[in-house]
Amino acid sequence: MKELTLPSRIESVDEAAMLADEFARKNGCGDDVLSAVDLAVRESVANAVKHGNKFDESKKVEMTLECSDESLAITVRDFGTGFSVKDVPDPTDPENLLKVNGRGILFMRSFMDEVEWDNPAGGGLKVKMVKKR
Repeated sequence: MKELTLPSRIESVDEAAMLADEFARKNGCGDDVLSAVDLAVRESVANAVKHGNKFDESKKVEMTLECSDESLAITVRDFGTGFSVKDVPDPTDPENLLKVNGRGILFMRSFMDEVEWDNPAGGGLKVKMVKKR
């Protein structure tokens, strides 16, 4: 398991993706897992920095990486106000096709095998994403 704490700035997106890639490679993940993880980490950390913490550098982004024989699990947490995923409009609904909100959620769900959101005690939003190996 690897735990990281990142500042709430856009540069953290590349740093998180690089560290997740290193972790996945060290644990023997294949190219299909690596590309899915890269996209999901970039999207989730960007969301945490921008929408969750609103670029407030006094708030951190926490990322945890865990690997087993079956899967790679990534958890990303921000310390913003949080939200309910159910309240985000479905970007595939014809009336929402031109809206930008909700696309990140759709992307994470399409790249990863499991995605869950939680509003943990202490505030913020935590997303757990799992990619099967």
